[in-house]
This record gives sequence, C-alpha cells and structure tokens, in this order.
Amino acid sequence: MIPVKVKEIAYDVMMNPVILLIDEDDAKALPIWVGPFEAHSIALALQGICPDRPLTHDLLKNICSLMEIQLSMVLINDVKDGTYFAQLHLWHQDKEMVVDSRPSDAIALALRTQTPIYLSKKVAEGSLAIKDLLNEELHQELKEMLESNRPNDIKKSLH
Repeated sequence: MIPVKVKEIAYDVMMNPVILLIDEDDAKALPIWVGPFEAHSIALALQGICPDRPLTHDLLKNICSLMEIQLSMVLINDVKDGTYFAQLHLWHQDKEMVVDSRPSDAIALALRTQTPIYLSKKVAEGSLAIKDLLNEELHQELKEMLESNRPNDIKKSLH
C-alpha cells in the first residue's frame, strides 16, 4: 500500500472537479474525477470548515463516533473500466469491518477523521510523475490515460 494525501481539488477544461492525490514524496499524482457535491464536501474538509448543520459525511462521522466505530484507513483498492473503488476499514469492538465505498466518499470521511489514505499497488501504477507533467509527450500520454480510464459517459477532454 502506498500512502497518499489530498493535494487539492483541480478542475479540467470542462470545469469538472478532479481530486489530486499525491504520494509522500510529492513525486507522483493520481487524478480522480468526482462530482460537484463530493468536491464541495472534500473542499470544506480541506479548509477545516464545519457547516452549521452536518452534511452527509459529517453525519457519517458523527454516527461512527456515537457507535464507537473507528475508521482506521481508507484504501483506494481497484480500478475497473475507468471507475475507482475504495474501502473503508472500520474497527468496532476489536473487530475489523471492510466496507465498499466510492473514493470521493471515502476521501471526504478520511479528511474529517484525520484517517490515512492509501492506494493499492494496482491503483498506484496509474499515478503520474509530477515532474514530468509539463512535458508535451507526457501531456498526450496523460490525456490518453485519462480518456481510457474514465467511463464513456463522463470522459473529459484535455484540449
């Protein structure tokens, strides 16, 4: 497993939000496209803003706390046909439970609970070297990779 952190929320040319996960060395990045509501929830957590009324991820955090369930880690564990999959690793009464999750929900919850986020080796293979992102050849490679790793109905153009 490769530890990562949320670097920022970026936007593609169509103004679709992209979560940028980077490794501990700031050497590689993994872009994950998310919906606008998920991006908003993640942005609030990144900025440390607590809304007056709990959003869905705040509610889940509160429920876990009340039930004495601890989120021990988030693992973005797979990518199939351009869709990323994640797992919430929860502990309750000395028992680990693993729950399937969308990466955006898992990230939003991890940020609220200061829980580590990891990539599986398979997912990390899709990471891009940050130092080479401005290279034109790699820009084209990035474009092709992103187009092939996104579901057909939400492909984004980098033009």
